[in-house]
Amino acid sequence: MTDLERRYLRLLAAYPADYRRARGAEIVGTYLDLAEPGRRWPAPADAVDLLRGGLRQRVRAAGAIHLLPGVRLAATLALLTATALAGMWTVLELRPAPPGFGEPSVGPFVSLGIVAWAGWLLAAAAQALTPERWHRRAVALAVLLTGALVPAAALTGLPRPPLFVLLPQLGLGLVALGASREQSVSLRMLPLLTAVGGLAAAGPSSNGFAWTYRAVTAELVLRDAAVVVLAVTVLLAVGLAVRGDHRGGWALLILLTPAGLLALHALAGAADGVPNAFAPNWTALAATAAVVALVGPALLPVALALRTRLARPPAPSAPR
Repeated sequence: MTDLERRYLRLLAAYPADYRRARGAEIVGTYLDLAEPGRRWPAPADAVDLLRGGLRQRVRAAGAIHLLPGVRLAATLALLTATALAGMWTVLELRPAPPGFGEPSVGPFVSLGIVAWAGWLLAAAAQALTPERWHRRAVALAVLLTGALVPAAALTGLPRPPLFVLLPQLGLGLVALGASREQSVSLRMLPLLTAVGGLAAAGPSSNGFAWTYRAVTAELVLRDAAVVVLAVTVLLAVGLAVRGDHRGGWALLILLTPAGLLALHALAGAADGVPNAFAPNWTALAATAAVVALVGPALLPVALALRTRLARPPAPSAPR
């Protein structure tokens, strides 16, 4: 057995055992036949394809046929939320404090955040105007720009948006990467429309006080966004479930973490014993963020395990 074959077999562990026994040799043989002479490691595209196929087969084996459509629904809702927020934060970035107020700035902008928000606006435009293969790349670029703000600010000493603004944007962006590349024209236009809506909504309300993300307004916007995301997803889940379509339920499970990060200050304030506080202490914020980041993703495999158990046929009873 060659090193390449052995490594393909390791990747094949992503598939259920029954599927591997039935078709494993055929799958590995196909990849080996297509591999270039002398190759010792699977091509990255082949590895991703095998892992994706294994996940798809495990989902089918669990009877959760609506999980992948649920991922795509959650990704669409996450992208709409992220682009709307990016539009609002862009307006904030364009209104630095007047001289003499002691607020730091980055030239004509409030902070380095303008780079990330521009990336999200670009992603919204890419969804509407570019070929399908660029859609996910544009979202990935926006996610990278958002995450890069923290080290960039540390290295340059320039101001950046606070973590309670960046964390939910990252959470929404990671979910948005699961969006389907094949979408109708109306769905492709929606992120651009929500971004424009965010720009328009923030414009009139930002005069006079929105010079910093630490204003009460920013926390209220994030809290309200969490409520809207959960409310819309619950309504979709109920409406789809009536027709026997459970993708809305899976989307709700997937969006619990981004929604929790959007409401981080409110949740941390409740954990800190002061539900209406807009400045919970750092310990409460860190603990709440850790719980949200761990509990949300953990619920998905639990739900899959329960779905597998429910889908498993009952064992035949022993004859009397």
